Amino acid sequence: MKPENVVQQKSYAFAVRIVKLYQYLTSTKKEYVLSKQILRSGTSIGANVEEAIGGQSKADFISKLSIAYKEARETSYWLRLLKDTDYLTEKEFESIHPDVEELCRIIGSIQKSAKGNE
Repeated sequence: MKPENVVQQKSYAFAVRIVKLYQYLTSTKKEYVLSKQILRSGTSIGANVEEAIGGQSKADFISKLSIAYKEARETSYWLRLLKDTDYLTEKEFESIHPDVEELCRIIGSIQKSAKGNE
């Protein structure tokens, strides 16, 4: 049995939350532009983590992880923008933003380790 992959699990759980946020923004707030952006970047984190795990080489792993990191940073940006434009309340923002910050820290740490082992 394979050990649990924390970044894989957390990025997937985050993607689920992002899909639900997208549904909330489009159905309740009638917001379609920013919500589409956050849907793309927020779900892309986990997709790129999955691609990194299946990477064909160490360089491929690092490349996909770098993309996942950039997508996490972008998602953080969209969340802050949604809060500052009143599409998200402070409470809603505080319930999801720490998750993407944690993903940035985890992915950044994995990148550093992987690059250090080259």
